Order: sequence, then C-alpha cells, then structure tokens
Amino acid sequence: MGLRDFGERRRVPGLRRDELAQLAGVGLSYYTRLEQGLSLNASPEVLDALARALGLDEVERAHLHDLARASRRTGTRRRPAPERAGDTTQQLLAAFGDAPAIVLGRRSDVLAWNRTGHALFAGHLDPHIPDQPDQRPNTARLVFLDAHTRDLYVDWPKKARDVVGKLRLAAEQHPDDPRLAALIGELTMKSPEFAGMWSEHRVRKWDLATYRMHHPVVGRMQLNLQTLNVPQEDGQRIVVVTAEAGTGSAAALSLLARAGGPSGVQSVRRAGRTEAAGSPRHGGGQPVRGER
Repeated sequence: MGLRDFGERRRVPGLRRDELAQLAGVGLSYYTRLEQGLSLNASPEVLDALARALGLDEVERAHLHDLARASRRTGTRRRPAPERAGDTTQQLLAAFGDAPAIVLGRRSDVLAWNRTGHALFAGHLDPHIPDQPDQRPNTARLVFLDAHTRDLYVDWPKKARDVVGKLRLAAEQHPDDPRLAALIGELTMKSPEFAGMWSEHRVRKWDLATYRMHHPVVGRMQLNLQTLNVPQEDGQRIVVVTAEAGTGSAAALSLLARAGGPSGVQSVRRAGRTEAAGSPRHGGGQPVRGER
C-alpha cells in the first residue's frame, strides 16, 4: 500500500508535513514539535496514527514506538556488558550436530560457531577466533568488506539489506554502545554500498530467510537460515542453517560436514567429484527438485 495521493504534482514523492498531520489526525504545530524532537510525550495512539498515515509495516511500527521510548529515557544509561556465549548456549549449539549454526551478539559479532557453521560461513578464518573478543569476526563487516563472504551470497544485495536492517534495530536498542557506533562508522566510511543502504533508514527483522549461496568447496546451495533468540541474553541469537531434504543443497551440507581442516577439504572435493560423476542429482550442490 502506497502513500495517499493528494492529487498535486510535486518535485519529489511523499507527503508534506501538513498532509501527514492531517492524515494522522493531529495538529500541524504538534506534529512539527514531534518531528523536531521538541515534544517527547507522544501517546501510543498518536504513534499508531502516524504509522498508519505513513503505511509502515509491523516491524517499522514497532521501531517507531521504540524510538519514542528511547527519547523519553532519562538518567545515566549503563553501557552493555561484554558479550560471551554462555554454557547453556554452547550446549544448545552442540546439540545441532552437523547442521551449521552460529551464535551472534547484539552487534552481529560471532560469539561461537559449531564446526559446520565455521566451514559454511568463514572457512577461510581461524576456527578459534570467536574465543578472542578483540578479534571476533562480525557478520556485517564480513558481508560488506570481506571478498570471500561477498562471493558466498548469490543474493548478496538481499543479504546486505537484511544485515543493514538488523543493525539499525540494534543501534536503536543499544544507543550507548560505543563499539556498535564505531562499527557503523567504519562501514559507512569503507563501503559506499553500506552508506547508501544505511541512509534509507529501513529496519528489518527476520526469523527465517532463504538465500542462494555458492560455497568454494561444495558449490551452489539454496539454504534456509532460521534465527532463534537466546533466552535471558540481551540481543543474542543463534542462526541455524538447513536445506530441503533430498536436494543437492542437503547433499552439499553433508559433504561440508565431513570437512575438517585442509585435508578434510581436499577429501570433500574429491568426494564431490566422485558423486558428481556417479549421480548428477547430487553432485557438488547442483540444484535438484525445487531449487534454482
């Protein structure tokens, strides 16, 4: 659903300030104070009216309410505590077995991963690097600044926008996190694509996403990434990867699970070539039923 058309030609699309106030049913002077940050007491009803006038979806509406609550906070805010994957989170990570899984923090830092999660997302990095807080890989930084990760996602623009949307939500929820602010500044300076997407002010919150990926060892796959929030850990989540049973993607994940260091990678490559020669349906992650 688009914004209401007031029947006038204008140089740029969108609503004028008086038109938005009219659609939301509030006075122009009151809306102007809200827009300028001079009034901090907008009621939930007024915010909902503005969301309807702007055609916001559920995630954007929730983000608007979060921004209003943040503006009302007073007093000294405590900086977020250092992050770590707790013992129960590590146990849950291990319980996923060969399914690729990683634990992400509020800044999208990798706090932990299982063996296949490392092989899928960052096999070119030291598998023990999440144990070093100052050296942890960050998924946003990898997506925008790491050539290996960029090549991994066939749907790179989709993945990039999802990353930016998540990061904008995190920035609102943790406004006093200096490392988060530094990350956003770094990406803005180093990646024009990030800067452009960040300026769009879009928020995204996804629990399930499907991406086409091309792994350098096992080839092309279509994978489902499902996000599970970690209880009692502010902002932490586990991302688990699956593929449709009986497809080349599922076979490719099985091959990837057999890799364990350089020798394992070489054996997987040989196995992929052997399976490709013997069974076109499952060779090297080639698409089969339902995949493109």
